[in-house]
Amino acid sequence: MSEVLTAPLVVEFPFTRSLGPVQSAFLTGLRERTVLGVRARDGRIVVPPTEYDPVTADELSDLVEVAPAGTVTTWAWNPSPRRGQPLATPFAWVLVRLDGADTALLHALDAPGPDAVRTGMRVRIRWAAERTGAITDIACFEPADRDAPPAAAPTPHTGRFADPVTGITAPARLDYTYAPGRTQSRFLQGLAQRKTLGERCPACRKVYVPPRGACPTCGVATGEQVEVGPRGTVTTFCIVNIKARNLDIEVPYVYAHIALDGADLALHARIGGIPYDQVRMGLRVEPVWTDGARYPDHYRPTGEPDADYDSYKELI
Repeated sequence: MSEVLTAPLVVEFPFTRSLGPVQSAFLTGLRERTVLGVRARDGRIVVPPTEYDPVTADELSDLVEVAPAGTVTTWAWNPSPRRGQPLATPFAWVLVRLDGADTALLHALDAPGPDAVRTGMRVRIRWAAERTGAITDIACFEPADRDAPPAAAPTPHTGRFADPVTGITAPARLDYTYAPGRTQSRFLQGLAQRKTLGERCPACRKVYVPPRGACPTCGVATGEQVEVGPRGTVTTFCIVNIKARNLDIEVPYVYAHIALDGADLALHARIGGIPYDQVRMGLRVEPVWTDGARYPDHYRPTGEPDADYDSYKELI
């Protein structure tokens, strides 16, 4: 039985969005150490504020200021903080209903341990030393004096601040361990030996590269291994003009679908060794390996005549 491979992977995307008047006022308020909510049609104060009523969907704009202290409504202990979370030491995720609000705000509570956290405890905001107009301007919550009385009722607020925040960039990141399974592990191990292995469906006889373990058309397991390529044909392609982070490739460059000889499914790879504006459908290519690499770095033209369209039209 071949070794089953695993690898740590990261999916990361900085999401940039503009803000409407309500969200702009809320985030700008945090920068100024002010917490704003919005009054819903039924009179409830919603914090964080929403631009539309959660019940009627009416547009909302009646902003009010609430207190920076409140009550924990529920919580969960986080013993192992992950990258990018509010605190580097164990903490509690808490829902806090700030004084004057009718809904709860999710954030972190800095506490020495789970025994120090309870539903109903009083907490207050710990503001970040440097604030930019983001939810992270609240560094976390911390325990407050249990005998301190709740703050007064919320007060109306215009939502106007100098230099308002009009847009944010929210980083989205997912760290996970990918296990390709036995079929794709055999495929990857084959690449390390500079062989491209597909698997044939016993019913329709199509050869899938990379193999999937089962035929997506017939729904049956694919067990027969077939070596394909190494040469192939560009079936379609795209020109990349935006440079990706941590990828040392100058733009523009080309990624293409390549139908390897003997395969019934095109794989995805970069094209090199040719100007980007000379890449075309039907171009015959071959893999280029770098020293010690476990997979081809890119594909380059073989110098053969272009393939006839009819030979690859079903693989586009």
